[in-house]
Amino acid sequence: IILNLVGVALITLALKGFMIPNKFLDGGVIGASILIHEITHISFGILVLVLNIPFLFIGKAVLGKTFALQSLMTFLLIAASMTFIDIQPVTSDRLLIALFGGCLIGMGMGFVIRSGAAADGIEILALYTTRKIGLNVSEVIFGINSTLFLCAAWSFGISTALYSIVTYFAAIKSLDYIAQGIEQYTSLNIISSKSDEIKSLIVEQFGKGITVIKGERGYLPGAFQEKTDCDIIITVVTRLELLRI
Repeated sequence: IILNLVGVALITLALKGFMIPNKFLDGGVIGASILIHEITHISFGILVLVLNIPFLFIGKAVLGKTFALQSLMTFLLIAASMTFIDIQPVTSDRLLIALFGGCLIGMGMGFVIRSGAAADGIEILALYTTRKIGLNVSEVIFGINSTLFLCAAWSFGISTALYSIVTYFAAIKSLDYIAQGIEQYTSLNIISSKSDEIKSLIVEQFGKGITVIKGERGYLPGAFQEKTDCDIIITVVTRLELLRI
């Protein structure tokens, strides 16, 4: 609940303090809601709730009832905060808006994801579409957002649309850091004739766990028939541990 509330607060600050007053778009349903709000002047809170609700049914079918209920609460909180909380624009500098607005909304979405919900229905749609038509999630989101930013260029001008793309990429990077953690883990697969020494080094000196798979070395060009049994050592490390090992 705390993660969800923090996420909604950051999203609200990004939208009301940076993006909406300057007609900057994010991707997905939130971006579409901003675009429609600027064109029709319908309440943003109502738009973001109404446009996201259809994705709850997809989310329930794909990810379960609990996820759908938690996401509904998130959509209601965003709609309420955008309707009833007043935040003055923080800056009018376009670069600052793109960077800080994008980072804040990305962090907010990351906290919401960590809480077990979604703040934007496009991720749910992308997952569902991937299962139906075979495109991966990135391709689906890229296609939807490309259309959205083209509409922004038509309505607000090419400059605002380009800054909105910067906002979107800042949001994606911030979301990844929050949702997946600052530390990025890498799985190492080590094949060596000195496997016993390497096992001892990793476990006893670096304090890491390992998994060992029995395999074969060899099969080289010109010596295809030559092969030897070997141990394939698998361990999971952070970026800093990778350099040490």
